[in-house]
Amino acid sequence: MDETIYDYIIVGAGSAGCALAEALTRDGRNRVLLVEAGGSDKRFWIKVPIGYGVNFANPRVNWGYHAEPDAALNGRAVYWPRGKVIGGSSSINAMAYIRGLPQDFDGWDRQGADGWSWEAVRPAFERMERHLEPDATGVPRQRGEGPLCVSDLRAQMNPFSKRFLAAAAECGWAQCEDLSATTAEGVGYYRSTVRRGLRFSAADAFLAPARRRSNLRVMSQATVLRLTFDGRRATGIIVRHRGKTAALRAGREVILSAGAVNSPKLLQLSGIGPAALLRDHGIEVCHALGQVGKGLQDHLAISHLFRATEPTLNNVLGRRMPRLWAGLRYVLTRRGPLSVPVNQVGGFVRSSPDRATPDLQIYCNPVSYGMSPSGQPVLDRDPGFLLSAQLCRPDSRGEIAIRSNDPDAAPIIHANSLATEHDRAGARRALEILNRLAAAPSLASVTCERLLPATGQTDPEELMQDFRDRASTVFHPTSTCRMGRGPTDSVLDSRLRVHGVAGLRVVDASAFPSLTSGNTNAPTMMLAMRAAEMILEDGATGHTERAHARLAPG
Repeated sequence: MDETIYDYIIVGAGSAGCALAEALTRDGRNRVLLVEAGGSDKRFWIKVPIGYGVNFANPRVNWGYHAEPDAALNGRAVYWPRGKVIGGSSSINAMAYIRGLPQDFDGWDRQGADGWSWEAVRPAFERMERHLEPDATGVPRQRGEGPLCVSDLRAQMNPFSKRFLAAAAECGWAQCEDLSATTAEGVGYYRSTVRRGLRFSAADAFLAPARRRSNLRVMSQATVLRLTFDGRRATGIIVRHRGKTAALRAGREVILSAGAVNSPKLLQLSGIGPAALLRDHGIEVCHALGQVGKGLQDHLAISHLFRATEPTLNNVLGRRMPRLWAGLRYVLTRRGPLSVPVNQVGGFVRSSPDRATPDLQIYCNPVSYGMSPSGQPVLDRDPGFLLSAQLCRPDSRGEIAIRSNDPDAAPIIHANSLATEHDRAGARRALEILNRLAAAPSLASVTCERLLPATGQTDPEELMQDFRDRASTVFHPTSTCRMGRGPTDSVLDSRLRVHGVAGLRVVDASAFPSLTSGNTNAPTMMLAMRAAEMILEDGATGHTERAHARLAPG
C-alpha cells in the first residue's frame, strides 16, 4: 500500500494534528503522514457558523461518545461529541476563541510541565493569531500576522446580546474589549474562529496551506489500529484504509494527536498503559505506564432558559419563513444570523469579591431550545434566551479506559463529576451567579418566566437537584496523557515525549497537566505550535530523544 518511510506520522487531523502538519512540513525537508479517521470537512453545515447545532449529533463527522452513567449526575450517561472529520473538533465546535487565564499555565509549570508558564506560552498565542476587527465604518482591519483568523463579530450579533452586557454591568462586572485575550475578570463579546462568514477551523488555518506541499500526505477515513515498536522505540502504525490493513513506518517519530479520548485509547491498545487493564483485555504489555488514561478533567456547565418579551434569535431561526430569509441572506452576502456562532456574550467572573481570580465562566446566548430524541437542538418559536455557567478549574479527575482489545469499540469514559467538595461548592456558586445575573434589571425587565428550571424552583437544594438532573459537559476533555514530573504522576515529560519510550509523543489536549479556565481549542493549537518547535529542535540534534529513552524509568 505504501512503502514510504515517513519522518513523522501524525495520528489525528484535529486542532493539534493540523497545526503540527503545517509546522513540520514548512521547510520541505520532512516527509509527513497525517492520518484521520474521519472524512472531508467540505460540508455546508460545517462551514456555516450557526451549523454547530446540525453537527452536534451527526455520526458522519462525530464519534458520538457517551460517558458511563455518572452517580453525581443522577446516573445519567452524558453525551460526549468529538470531531471525527478533517479539522477534528475545531470543525464541529462552537468556535469561541479563548486563550485561558495566566494562572492556568503557571499551574502547568508548577505541576512539572517546565517551560509552559504564562510568560512562556503567551508569545505562541500571539504568533498564532490574526485578529479581524471592524473599524469605525465596519470594514475589518487586521491585527497580527498569524495563520488563525479570530473575528470580532459584535456588529452582526443579535441586538438582545446588549441586554446581557447591561445586566453584567449591573452585577459589577467590567466589560472586556477583547475577551479572547483577557487575563482577568471581565465580560464581553466572544471572538470566534470565523472568517468572511465561514468557520475557520484548524484545517483552514494550518492544513490548507500545508496540503499544497509535496512532502505531506493526508490519509483520511483511515483507522489506526495500534502502534508498532522495536523494543522501547515506536516505529510506526498499523492502519486500516479502504478495506486493507497495512503497516506504515516512521523514521523519526510517531505523534498521537487523536484527542483526550482517543490518544489514551490508542496507547492502551498498543500495550502502553496500566498493566492490569491491558492484561485483562489480552493485550501484551509493551510498557507499563499507569497514568495513561488517568487524570481526565472537563468543564461541567448548567444552563437556565428563559422566555423573553423582546425578540431574540428564536424569532428568526425558530420560524420557517424568517429562517428561509436568513438563509437566503447568508447565501448571498455571508452575513446575518447564520454567520455568527451561538455563543455571543460571556466571560470570566469572580463568584465573590474575596476571590483573587475568576472562578466561573459564563455564557449568555440570545436563544432558547430543547433537544430532540435524536440529540439535535430544537429552537423555540417564541423569544427566549439562555444563561450558562461553569466552574473554571475543577479538581475532580476521571479516566479513559479501553472496553476491549477491539479498536472499533468505544472506550469507557468515567467523567467522575463533582467528586470533590471543591467542585460541588463550585456548582452551587454557578447557580448563585445565574440567579444574580437573571435578577439584574436589564434582564429581569424583559423576562416573562424561567423555563428551566421551573420558575417555582427557588430552594438551593432544589436547584442543586436540577443541576444533577441536567448539567452536562461543554466538550472540553483534557489531561488523560498529561505532562508532569515522571511516570508515577504523568504520561509525558515537558517536551511531550512518552516516559520511557523513544520516538513517541502525544500532542493534543490530553497533554494538559490540568484543565484551563475556558474553552480548550485555542490552548490546544498553541500547544501544538510549541510542540512542533520542540520536535524540530530534537530532530536537528538527534541526541535528546536517545537520552530520553535511555534515562527514563521503567
